[in-house]
Amino acid sequence: MLLLPQLPEDLLLLLFSYSDTQALGRLAQVCRKFHSLVGRDTLWRRIAKVSLNTGITRLGRDAFPQIALKERVKFSQNWKRGRCHQEILLRWKYNLLPWLQLDDQWLYLSQAADILAYPLRQNGVGFQRRPISVYTGHRDDVCRFVVSESHIISGGGDGKVIVCNTCNSFYAAFSAHDQEVNCIDSRGHVIVSGSRDKTARIWSLCSNRLGECLHTIRTEDRVWSVAIDPMLSSVMTGTACCGHASPLRIWNLQSGQLESCLGSDFRRGAGVLDILYETPSVVLTCGYDTYIRQWDIRASTRRSVMEWEEPHDSALYCLQSDGNFMIASGSSRYGVVRLWDKRQSKSLQVFSSPLPAVAQCTVSDSLPHTCTLPWPTHFTCWILKSLTHSTGNKRIHAGSRVGINETLNQIQGPRVKSYLQLKNTEQYFEKQQDEGTGSGS
Repeated sequence: MLLLPQLPEDLLLLLFSYSDTQALGRLAQVCRKFHSLVGRDTLWRRIAKVSLNTGITRLGRDAFPQIALKERVKFSQNWKRGRCHQEILLRWKYNLLPWLQLDDQWLYLSQAADILAYPLRQNGVGFQRRPISVYTGHRDDVCRFVVSESHIISGGGDGKVIVCNTCNSFYAAFSAHDQEVNCIDSRGHVIVSGSRDKTARIWSLCSNRLGECLHTIRTEDRVWSVAIDPMLSSVMTGTACCGHASPLRIWNLQSGQLESCLGSDFRRGAGVLDILYETPSVVLTCGYDTYIRQWDIRASTRRSVMEWEEPHDSALYCLQSDGNFMIASGSSRYGVVRLWDKRQSKSLQVFSSPLPAVAQCTVSDSLPHTCTLPWPTHFTCWILKSLTHSTGNKRIHAGSRVGINETLNQIQGPRVKSYLQLKNTEQYFEKQQDEGTGSGS
C-alpha cells in the first residue's frame, strides 16, 4: 500500500484541488513535497476566482500572471480582515476640501478655484509635499474636473468649462451654462457637462471645433451626474428627481435624443449623485436614497439587477469599482468609505475620518492597496497591511467636498490668474500667504 506522499503528483493535485484555503495551508506544512505542490497556481485558481481582488476576472482571465495565485489569495483576505494604520501624506493651511483625480503617476487636487498637480513617489505611497504645477482660471469653485488622456477638463461655479493640456501650455475656456457646472465627463473627442440650470450639454473636444456645443439636452431637472458609455454611443444623466419621475435617463450621443429611462420606483428627491459604467451595458449608480444599484441594460431598464444599502441611511456621494467584484463608496456623514463585495449584502470594511462627507473615489491599477481620506487640513492614508506587491493591486483615493461655497464667502483678496500658467511653487505659496486667502475656521 502506498502512503499519501508516495502517490503520483497528478493524483495528489487532484486530491488537493478539493481542499479549501485552510486545508491547503496545513498540507503545505506536512513535508517539502506537499509544500511544493501546494504552491502551484492550478490549486489556487478555483479559490482565486471567488476571492476578492486577486486579478482573476469574472470571465476567468488572469490579469497578473507574474504573481503567484497563492500570494494573491493571501493578500485578498486583508480586504475582509486586514488591519490598517493612519498616515498623514499631505497638509494644507486652509479649510478647503478637495476633489481628487489619480492619473498614472500624478495626483490632481482641487482647492477652491485652483487645481494642483502632485507627482507620486516611486514606491507608490505618498507624493511630493508641494505641487509641481498649479492650474487656475475659474472665478468660483472648481465644482468637478476629470483627467482624460492628457487633458484636464474642469467645470466651475462660474458656469465655465476649462480645458487644458498637461503636456504643454494649451488651454481653452468657454461659458457652458447659466449656473454652476455640477458634473462633467469626457471620452474620446467629446465632453458632456451638467448643471443646475436643468440642462446637459455635449461639446466637441476636437482641436478645430473645441468649445462648440453639439447638442443641448433639456432634462427638466437639476443635473447632478453624467457619464459617457465606453462605446461613445450614449450618455447617461442623473438628476435631482424633483422635476421628472426617473432621475436616470440615457440619451443618444450623436443626436441628443432620449433613448430610455432606468427605474420606475424612485421616491421624489432620490437624486443620483454618481454614475459609473463598468461595461457598455452594466452601470453602477448611487445617490440620496442611500442605495448602490447595478443596472444591466440588456436585462431590464425598469429595475436594477442588484442593490446594496448604506446601513447608516446616509446619502452616497460617490462610488468606484475594480471592474470585477469590489466596490468602494463614500457617504455623506462621518467621512465613511465602505468596501463592498458584490456577492455579499453587507460591506467588507469601513474606513472613517472626522470629515462630514466623502464625495469622490478614484482607483489606480498600478499602486498598492490604500484608501486616502482628506481631513480639513491634511490627507489621511489607511493602508491595508501585508500587501507587499504593487503590481496588480489597487489604490483607492477618496476626496471630500462639503461647504465649499460657504468657505469661499470668507476668502479675501483677488484670486484671478491665468488658467494654465505654471507657477514657481515657492512664489505661489508666498503669494497665497500674502493675500491671506482661505479661512482657518
